[in-house]
Amino acid sequence: MGLKGYIEGAIGEHDAKEFLEDNGYKILATNFKNKYGEIDIIAKHKGYIVFIEVKARMNSEFGSPSEFVTPAKQQKVRSTAIAYLSAKHLTDANVRFDVIEILDEKINHIENAF
Repeated sequence: MGLKGYIEGAIGEHDAKEFLEDNGYKILATNFKNKYGEIDIIAKHKGYIVFIEVKARMNSEFGSPSEFVTPAKQQKVRSTAIAYLSAKHLTDANVRFDVIEILDEKINHIENAF
């Protein structure tokens, strides 16, 4: 990813975090990494541990941001989430996988995306 993509991603994650907090989510971790991959935001909301992938784009020239959460990326997020839950002794927690897509500064929160 080039510098432009990195900056878009960082701004998108910041905006997504603020959006989630404004909507009652408690942020547990950001940019959580382990040997399986990375999760942009981990939050708690209404009894769920929510693993959130954030995709930001300036335009839809190459498709919607959520289309970039491929099956391979979904599997990496799942594996990373399992390791997170195990490390935090939360293996019995209710979990959900969401995507926040940001397109031209508009936020679309897709709950139960995968």
